[in-house]
Amino acid sequence: MKAWLIALSAIVTRENLRFIRQRGRFLAALVRPLVWLIVFAAGFRAALGVSIIPPYQTYITYEVYIVPGLCGMIQLFNGMQSSLSLVYDQEMGSMRLLLTSPLPRWWLLFSKLLAGVIVSILQVAVFLAIAALTGITMPPVGYIAVLPALVVSGLMLGALGLLISSTVRQLENFAGVMNFVIFPMFFLSSALYPLWKMAESSPLLRDICALNPFTHAVELIRFALYGELNLTALAWVSICFVLFMLAALWGYNPARAMLRSKG
Repeated sequence: MKAWLIALSAIVTRENLRFIRQRGRFLAALVRPLVWLIVFAAGFRAALGVSIIPPYQTYITYEVYIVPGLCGMIQLFNGMQSSLSLVYDQEMGSMRLLLTSPLPRWWLLFSKLLAGVIVSILQVAVFLAIAALTGITMPPVGYIAVLPALVVSGLMLGALGLLISSTVRQLENFAGVMNFVIFPMFFLSSALYPLWKMAESSPLLRDICALNPFTHAVELIRFALYGELNLTALAWVSICFVLFMLAALWGYNPARAMLRSKG
């Protein structure tokens, strides 16, 4: 157990030091959601009024509605960027060296995943603080209750990133793969528009959004910010995390990689 904790501490420390040194990554993680919050939300405010839907007890402005979705956006992009570092580590050989250590492969990958989740939670905390300075505040209990929701949603999105990185062998191919994952997941979700609004234009589109794991991650965060638990969203996110993690473990099997290279 001591060796396991040492490995976890070393991987988490390495990822946090890498994040601290990459200040551009931190700023980019905040610029994206702030542009949506300050620029786009102001323009859409009049056109997209949001009615009373759970967990809200009254009519809300569009800026209030999209805050949970933007928190999910931060975690989604961070999960993919953490996976980008895995692809780089694979090219440099450090990932191959890590996976050949005597510790279980699932623990090493989970440690890497947990390190990325910690970074994403720090980014979300700064974003929520900036949103509060602009007048968009949540109930005080929500800032505490959202922490476990961010952990669960971050693990699921990070596991998806692990799965994608296990299928990409060259760094230059990863950006294209990310675009085919990030943008459909973000726009085909409840991050920017409620599902009932989508159903008015296309029931099929609404059903696709309802099946999107990112939708349930956003709803888990949304309810948690108001001190409520969305059991359906929690179940979906947990199931997707297990499936993505199992698939990522299969993808990072060194024996499978050796057979593929020989073939």
